[in-house]
Amino acid sequence: MPSSALSASYPTDSTFDRDDLLADYLRVRALTERLCAPLQIEDYVIQTRVETSPPKWHLAHVSWFFETFLLKPFLPNYRVFHPGFDHLFNSYYEQTEAGYWPRPERGLLSRPSVEEVYDYRQHVDEAMRRLFDECSDLDWPLAAERLRIGLNHEQQHQELLITDIKFNFAYNPLYPAYRSELPTNAIAEPDTLGYVAFDGGIVDIGASGQGFGYDNEYPRHRALLQPYRLADRLVTNDEYLAFIDDGAYRNPALWLSDGWSHIQTDHWQAPLYWHLIDNAWHEMTLAGLRPLNPAEPVCHVSYFEADAFARWAGQRLPTEVEWEQAAAGYPVDGNFVDAERFHPAPAASSANDSVPRQLFGDCWEWTASAYLPYPGYRPAPGALGEYNGKFMSGQMVLRGGSCATSRDHARASYRNFFHPHERWQFKGIRLAQDDRA
Repeated sequence: MPSSALSASYPTDSTFDRDDLLADYLRVRALTERLCAPLQIEDYVIQTRVETSPPKWHLAHVSWFFETFLLKPFLPNYRVFHPGFDHLFNSYYEQTEAGYWPRPERGLLSRPSVEEVYDYRQHVDEAMRRLFDECSDLDWPLAAERLRIGLNHEQQHQELLITDIKFNFAYNPLYPAYRSELPTNAIAEPDTLGYVAFDGGIVDIGASGQGFGYDNEYPRHRALLQPYRLADRLVTNDEYLAFIDDGAYRNPALWLSDGWSHIQTDHWQAPLYWHLIDNAWHEMTLAGLRPLNPAEPVCHVSYFEADAFARWAGQRLPTEVEWEQAAAGYPVDGNFVDAERFHPAPAASSANDSVPRQLFGDCWEWTASAYLPYPGYRPAPGALGEYNGKFMSGQMVLRGGSCATSRDHARASYRNFFHPHERWQFKGIRLAQDDRA
């Protein structure tokens, strides 16, 4: 991509096939609507916490993205669906003329109706079909790169749709199910936790330029690693229960100061969605309330909880460089949204104890790394430069994807990021240790 378009951090690629990208566009857009199909009309509107958004808003916002960054600049005589939507469905882009509606108040708008939002999506889809046919060869490389960003952006919002729906349903004391027929993992005991050794040395980190990568994955650069060991699976519910039973949420010695403050003010006693009923732990899932499965990965924990657990276990969290070096040699395979389980699964047994499991899918894995720019990073000019760069403060990096992530959206270099207190995403724990051998 030309550096004047988005960022010199992106690789230049002018060979995007229109038919392939159209097929990708239609596939991604269809999944968003399929994820919303189980919802009742009332479910589309509510917003129970500032971090979440109503499903109706997600449906409109991803369409706004294509309208703003592709249709307006590249489709001659494009007619906007509604002039007010530019303000209502912008998320956080300060450099657009219309500004944006406050995030905490997205759930206060009964109009536009859900039906009108779906009409908006259809309007954008029809215009996008024309764009594939009518975009000039001169404009196509830039349009195609923006399209790839838009598709990955919609996949991010598909994940947010799932996690926001879960949070909204969990707020309801009836614990309603998003889909009651979802498969249930058999109750089992977790297998023994092992560690896989990795050599230190100078390693290459970041997106290689083969395939899509966000600007925060660039530029690829070298980093120095000491030898380390990575746990061969995620921490389980059973292991986290031992942490709770040992009084961890009452022991300030285990916690970072900000984490201990959240325990005091938010009254944390267990991961989000855990409920103690008749002396037995249950967990809210997208299939409703279920008995806690000890073999499943612990999920919906904050960075503070992940860090405290690692300290209690006498271990630590991996850095993002350690995680990426470990994952780079393995295929992107795991429990993703494609399986439509919408819940983490126990680690599959393996005859090879030198291969880490659950690197991709199930739960995003907290790392010990702050979300900061890579050496040489330059944000893109204009509004699209706000996509990642302006959030590089006060957040921590997560890796690997989750059961709400699309398989073709995950990759070893992907850098997700959240504030350390946030728990509503599918976030879990993988331990690491220094290799003292």
